[in-house]
Amino acid sequence: MTEQAEVPAVGDTVFDTRQERVGVYQANVDGELWLRPIGGGREWTADPGHVRRPTDRELISERVRIANRESRTR
Repeated sequence: MTEQAEVPAVGDTVFDTRQERVGVYQANVDGELWLRPIGGGREWTADPGHVRRPTDRELISERVRIANRESRTR
């Protein structure tokens, strides 16, 4: 992860600074981290140098975005 070079554990919530997205760490394949959105959805890859722990604000914003999406689809 950025600054610490810490590898997240599977299931950790991380922030991809390049795509500005919160995701759940799934795997490391050939040096790329595979992330999945918290609420489920399509995985994406991220460079380990652009992944860090999310701030509280980023986590709250993501949870609000998910709640809003779910309220519109019910």
